[in-house]
Amino acid sequence: MLIKIDNLTAPEVAQLLNEHLQDMYAISPPESVHALDLEKLRKPEITFWTVWDGNNLAGCGAIKQLANDHAEIKSMRTAHAYRGKGVAVKIMEHIMVVAGERNYQRLSLETGPQDFFTPARKLYERFGFEYCGPFGDYGEDPYSTFMTKSLI
Repeated sequence: MLIKIDNLTAPEVAQLLNEHLQDMYAISPPESVHALDLEKLRKPEITFWTVWDGNNLAGCGAIKQLANDHAEIKSMRTAHAYRGKGVAVKIMEHIMVVAGERNYQRLSLETGPQDFFTPARKLYERFGFEYCGPFGDYGEDPYSTFMTKSLI
C-alpha cells in the first residue's frame, strides 16, 4: 500500500469523504459533526494523505496544525472493502512519524462516544492516546470524545 499527500481532486477521494460525512450526520446532530468537507481540508494548516492499494483507494487521514507544537488528527476513514485489513494502523503509523518530524509535542483528536466509533477509539488507545477534555476550539459535547497523546 502506498501513502501519499493528496490534493483532494480525485473522484474516489470525494466519494470516500462524502461517505464519511454522511455517516457522521447520520450518527450525530449537525452541531456536533466536526468532520471536514473537501474545501475545509484544503486549508494550508492541514496535510491530507490517502492510502492506495494499486488503483484502489483504501483510506485517508489528515493532521491539522493547531500550534507549532500541537496537531489534531482529522478525517480518518477506511474504505468499506478495506476495513479490518490494517489500513487505519498504516495511516496512524505514518501520522505519528510525520508528527515526530515536525517536532509536535502533542497530538489530539475528537471522535464519538457512540458504538459506531468503538473501533476508532480502540485504535487510538492502541497508539497510546488517553482520554482528555476539549482542546482547541472544541467545547463540551455529549456527542464528542476527546483524546490526546504526548509525543515528548
